[in-house]
Amino acid sequence: MIRIYNTLSRTKEPFEPVQPGKVGIYLCGPTVYKPSHIGHMVGPVIFDAIKRYLTYSDYKVTFVVNITDVDDKLINESNARGIPMAQLAAEMTADYMNNIQALGIDTIDHFPRCTDTMPEIIKLIQRLIDKGFAYEAQGDVYFEVSKAPGYGKLSHRGLEAMQGDGGGMADRKRTSADFALWKAAKPGEPSWDSPWGPGRPGWHIECSAMSRSLLGETFDIHGGGLDLVFPHHENEIAQSECCHGKPMAKYWMHNGLMQASNEVGKVGGRSTRPADGDFAAQDIGKISKSRGSSAFSELLKDFAPETIRFFLLSTHYRSPIDYSETRLREIETAMDAFYRFFKRFLLVTGEIFYNLAAPATRTTGVFDPGAEPLLQAVVELRNRFLEAMDDDFNTAGGMASLYDLVRVLNKFVDDEKLEEPGPRDPTRLKVLKQGTIVFRELTATLGLFRKPPQEKISGDNALLGNLMMLFIDLRAEARKKKDFATADRIRNGLNELGITLEDRPGGTQWSLK
Repeated sequence: MIRIYNTLSRTKEPFEPVQPGKVGIYLCGPTVYKPSHIGHMVGPVIFDAIKRYLTYSDYKVTFVVNITDVDDKLINESNARGIPMAQLAAEMTADYMNNIQALGIDTIDHFPRCTDTMPEIIKLIQRLIDKGFAYEAQGDVYFEVSKAPGYGKLSHRGLEAMQGDGGGMADRKRTSADFALWKAAKPGEPSWDSPWGPGRPGWHIECSAMSRSLLGETFDIHGGGLDLVFPHHENEIAQSECCHGKPMAKYWMHNGLMQASNEVGKVGGRSTRPADGDFAAQDIGKISKSRGSSAFSELLKDFAPETIRFFLLSTHYRSPIDYSETRLREIETAMDAFYRFFKRFLLVTGEIFYNLAAPATRTTGVFDPGAEPLLQAVVELRNRFLEAMDDDFNTAGGMASLYDLVRVLNKFVDDEKLEEPGPRDPTRLKVLKQGTIVFRELTATLGLFRKPPQEKISGDNALLGNLMMLFIDLRAEARKKKDFATADRIRNGLNELGITLEDRPGGTQWSLK
């Protein structure tokens, strides 16, 4: 039984979808006014893995991520650059799409845009006015917070702590906590016609309209960063539930924020104080576009996308993620254990790990290990992985099982001497393959190791492989003639070029650092 931590109840609850066998997920996406940074990748990677795991667990999942393509930030940035807001939004949306594609995030079913949802937004606002929860004032429309029963139940804040839009809007509101559903257009700003005059929607109403249009009035999981609990998600709940008279989402999931490693403060900015892991500390230190973090496309020049994905899943999603390039290098090194095993598996069996056909669901992946010690250990580690993921999608715990699984597979190769020259026992190879298929099955639920990593150096890879075989043969001949100086020169020279040679009983393997 899968259990999910629900921010609304602040407890772990058994996962029981609104409609048996079907799951609707809505994740708040980016406001596309500047290039994406690594903080924007946290939610998509986490919920991409969650969808994969739920699908693996026999659920039919619809996953929605919205694009906010009209907002004050967009208007200000388009004015600063001297280009239309629509052009800016298109450029930044393309950047976001390229980045999530690089990370292997391909499970999102819908990317609704605010500008494409104006009729639904206007209809929702009008319904709130008709039901007495909203009011018009000089072309603006505000939600009257005091009329929303249970307002503050997600963030656990009382009305006295609430504050809505300020500035020129303050004198048009009935109370300071009221927030804008529709903003009257200023001269020269992009606008849409409405019953209250030309204008544009407020931030919160967009998500209420987009989630309703694609997932219905009540859906299963609403996700987002911890910083969105208030005011964004609190206001979404108020709007949607007052409009529809029913819960908006059954489970509210919030991921921890990306912050500078070991301290609260932006990456590349002024440090403040050690992070203590609570919301206030995370919010102060979160990486954001306004705090000058670098474009994610630049990070991809230095790190493989799979390294970044692995890094983001190495922490439980509700915990803050300490970001540093040092940490990414550590992850890169740790992942070599997996890549080395894939090469070893190829050497022993002649089969490519990435071509193995693995079970697509947890039920079809069940098998009887019999009396085989390796497969018994594999089944135990598979169960441990599933238990971690069933417990609020604990990817960090699941990854610990993956490291253990590779360890026992490598030990089996050593104990059975499968790399020794000569014929190999087909029954032992079959056991190794069965255990490796389980590894592929589990990593697929995290979206990891789906295809071979791209080599770090450019050029003809076939030519590179042939050249390496030539070097390995020359070195073997030198060692056979006891010309160890030449053998060492070949090895050390390749090492300086970033190529490592590893001597094993079955032959020498090479890898790029």
